[in-house]
Amino acid sequence: MPNSSSISEFLLLALADTRQLQLLHFWLLLGIYLAALLGNGLISTAVACDHRLHTPTYFFLLNLALLDLGCISTTLPKAMANALWHTRHISYAGCAAQVFFFFFFFSAEYYLLTVMAYDRYVAICKPLHYGT
Repeated sequence: MPNSSSISEFLLLALADTRQLQLLHFWLLLGIYLAALLGNGLISTAVACDHRLHTPTYFFLLNLALLDLGCISTTLPKAMANALWHTRHISYAGCAAQVFFFFFFFSAEYYLLTVMAYDRYVAICKPLHYGT
């Protein structure tokens, strides 16, 4: 009989041990999450609804706002749930999915920031080659 073991879930470290601090962490994380949702939602709505903002710069800003929504939505809901319900476990598949999506959104944000920097470089240094 071979010796084998499998991992079905991970235990997460708690942000705080007392219930009052866990609730404080929940409310702080909820405030951060709602502020991010509101700010990125307003940017997305403004760029999508105003036809004067349909330029390359605002297209990149819209994509950056959507990627930020995805990045913050992968980690904060689980952290808020852990703080509110006093749980410390995450399944192996849930952890793998969270890590995958976090790194996907995070790397996509950095690639988009690089493209935005190059776009601004072309607009400033070579204005005749930049179409608005």
